[in-house]
Amino acid sequence: MNNNRNTAFTLAGGIILGALVAVGAYKLLGSSNDAAVSSAAADEPLYWVAPMDPNYRRDKPGKSPMGMDLIPVYAEESGGTDAGPGTITISSEVVNNLGVRTALVERKTLHTEIKTVGYVKYDEDQLLHIHPRVEGWIDKLYIKAEGDPVEKGQPLYEIYSPALVNAQEELVLAMSRKNQRLIRAAEDRLTALQLPARAIKTLKNTGKVEQNVVFYSPQTGVLDNLNIRQGFFVKPGTSLMSIGVLDQVWVEAEIFESQAAAVTAGLPVTMTLGFLPGELWQGQVDYVYPTLDVKTRTIKVRLRFDNNSGELKPNMFAQVAIHAKSNDETLLVPKEAVVRTGSVDRVVLALGEGRYKSVEVKLGRSGEDNTEILMGVEAGERVVTSAQFLLDSESSKTSDFKRMNHQSDNVANTLAEDSVWAEAEINSVIVNRRMINVSHDAIGLWNWPAMTMDFIVASDVDMSQLQPGTKLKIEIQNNADNTYEVINVRPADNAYSDSATVEGVINSIMVDHRMINISRGPIVKWNRPAATVDFLVDSGVDMSILSESMKVQFSFNVSEGEFTITDIKASDIQPIGASSHQQH
Repeated sequence: MNNNRNTAFTLAGGIILGALVAVGAYKLLGSSNDAAVSSAAADEPLYWVAPMDPNYRRDKPGKSPMGMDLIPVYAEESGGTDAGPGTITISSEVVNNLGVRTALVERKTLHTEIKTVGYVKYDEDQLLHIHPRVEGWIDKLYIKAEGDPVEKGQPLYEIYSPALVNAQEELVLAMSRKNQRLIRAAEDRLTALQLPARAIKTLKNTGKVEQNVVFYSPQTGVLDNLNIRQGFFVKPGTSLMSIGVLDQVWVEAEIFESQAAAVTAGLPVTMTLGFLPGELWQGQVDYVYPTLDVKTRTIKVRLRFDNNSGELKPNMFAQVAIHAKSNDETLLVPKEAVVRTGSVDRVVLALGEGRYKSVEVKLGRSGEDNTEILMGVEAGERVVTSAQFLLDSESSKTSDFKRMNHQSDNVANTLAEDSVWAEAEINSVIVNRRMINVSHDAIGLWNWPAMTMDFIVASDVDMSQLQPGTKLKIEIQNNADNTYEVINVRPADNAYSDSATVEGVINSIMVDHRMINISRGPIVKWNRPAATVDFLVDSGVDMSILSESMKVQFSFNVSEGEFTITDIKASDIQPIGASSHQQH
């Protein structure tokens, strides 16, 4: 009995153990099969896209309208943050082989170093020009060479002037008569003629008239522009010489028109000269001249430098750097990150996980190492600074050059029009696919240049009116899935030159302005629905026969966007439902 019971327990245990093994094997095999199915599904393309037009998508392989093989797009290619048209994916090994380096987009102050050249000049605030106030002959010249140093009070030249002799004699005569009024008048005249004060004092003490009068230097400096020699006859207005001071010097430099806004008085300046390698002078911007040179399109800037050592000499050639630093923080990227194409500027965004995308940016000022970005990227993003040209050439084949999934762009997209009208010419029509290839004009609202594209045509648009070679206006709609569709067409503006005849109801009349508002019916030949429009009335039409709520039939034409009624008469039509005043 016990043996039978043990045998029964053994059989039951075996059955249970077998069932557990079977369930486990089923789950294991089922999981493996599910994983295999998921892997196979992941390897399946999401869709096929035209190589030259990312908006042309199909659910199976085939040819693009241009005859090129469609390219499969997989889940890993289309997923991820900031993914969009033009996003490329490369492996980490290729990233290392290419030497791809990235930098952070940062918000900080921009340091601009404006490099230019200049010439050393005298400090013209301290430059003196010496002219005689009498005519006469230079009997003796004490300083005979330009560049000679002079001290204040040092004799410069000796002159014989009959006018000075006469003025001295008048003072002597006045003193002999002891007439104080005449004495003061004679002294004032000698002072006005720049007779040195020491000579006037000697004359009053001795009463002896000097035939030759010595003139002295009014300041310490360097002699320049010596225009006389001993024996010269001079007169008022003759430029004898100049005396300049070299304790401080000016340097005049020129900057380009585009750099003028960054330069203001007081900015620090550094200067080097070729004859003293390694020497660096520190100065500052003293003045920015208010006028622009018409020929060179440059602005002159005056710089001021201390020259206690006397090493800086007038007319020396110098290299200068003006250091401008903005007070406000701005968005900056390294200068080498910018890809300049001539028409647009781009940077390559590093999106992470080996994904890169070329986007268009608007540049501002350029500094020594960084460039200001006005629009296109945000702080915290990473841009490529090495191998960016190779990545840009690959991404730009299909890129829309727009950042994706960023708040600023979403705001811009919200403000942008969902649909726009554009002048276009039809190149080809694929009726069974409801697709057209057109060459359209530039679309400013979407920042699109003039280009040739493929578009899907909405189901309510009559394909029969779309023929190759036809010029017309198309309304393009930006769909939620970032595809573009033609939702309406109408003749081009020049097709409105002929008049149209339509019926309608007069809503209001403005006789003084010769204008009426009419709710008109549809215009079949222009594919225009019923609408309420303001019309101008030609001077040959009698407006006295018109009244509000009057049913009319009228003819009008369009010229330069104006709708002008050329003929109008009463009609027996039913009122048209549209009544809102909406201008076309």
